[in-house]
Amino acid sequence: MDGTSLQTNTKTINRSTNVKSSFILTITALIWGLAFVAQRSGMEFVGPFLFMGIRMLLGALTLVVIVVLMDFVRKMRKKPIDDNKSLDNPKSEPNASKLTGTTLLKAGLACGAVLFLAGSAQQVGLVFTTASKAGFLTALYIVLVPILGLFIRHKTHWNTWLSVAIAAVGLYFLCIKDSFIMELGDISVLGGAFFWACHILVIDHFVADLKQRDILKLCVAQFIAAAVLAFIASPMLDGFFASGTFDLSAITAAMPAILFTGILSTGVAFTLQAIGQQGLNPSAASIIMSLESVFSLIGGMLILSEILTMREWIGCVLMFVAVILSQLPVKDSKRLT
Repeated sequence: MDGTSLQTNTKTINRSTNVKSSFILTITALIWGLAFVAQRSGMEFVGPFLFMGIRMLLGALTLVVIVVLMDFVRKMRKKPIDDNKSLDNPKSEPNASKLTGTTLLKAGLACGAVLFLAGSAQQVGLVFTTASKAGFLTALYIVLVPILGLFIRHKTHWNTWLSVAIAAVGLYFLCIKDSFIMELGDISVLGGAFFWACHILVIDHFVADLKQRDILKLCVAQFIAAAVLAFIASPMLDGFFASGTFDLSAITAAMPAILFTGILSTGVAFTLQAIGQQGLNPSAASIIMSLESVFSLIGGMLILSEILTMREWIGCVLMFVAVILSQLPVKDSKRLT
């Protein structure tokens, strides 16, 4: 095979990997968008930290079941489990696991802690705001990812700063009332957006060139770490948001929302995120995942009968424009630091 053919094949493989990763992250965005609706309805029965703790624990258990079933199916087909290849690096060293023992513990704690902060802030915010608004406010992490990247020596283009300005105007229309004061729910969800941006960067740091089995290990570890932190916080903080912390009847009432967010939004979607991000850079991945804001808006209107004012619609449009603009490709000569 000559050099031209090899280069063409490489481009074809990379394009195929990008399409696959984009599809995986789109499914992730759909699940997360609908999860806003489930989370909002679940807040009517239990406190945000108990909700999150059960959700994360259920997500970890779901992922363990998925791994067991995958192993069983592969054994039935008499195909060996190929743990020697990463998702986007088929030439990785055989049996060279980069996520064992102490490394797994550190990675799980780091990702889990950031996941806890992001999920908790978002969950608390949903007590006071709508699923539709929360989806668009959370999407602000798309703009924050390249900005935070500056602190780890990433370069940022001019379009990012223009996106920040547009997002600020959109945020004003979406959240700021006549008294020029943001509601508590909006502030909390914005805090969650900051930590979601951090989570994308942390995940990107740890999943690079990992094997599929290592990615699954990392996901289980971060879910368990986030669940433990949520269960610790629940007795101390849930009383501010719900009348009873460990009310079994309330948990039963919230179970449909917990099952959706635990199994699909946590166990499935966060795993798809980690797998999908291996085929794309963080900024490209984040713009696809920003579609969750659109799905949350559709879900909020169709399922929860939420209605946005014209002012809030303008804010949503501006923020979505900012999200798209922040990811448009531009020439390197126009980079700003």
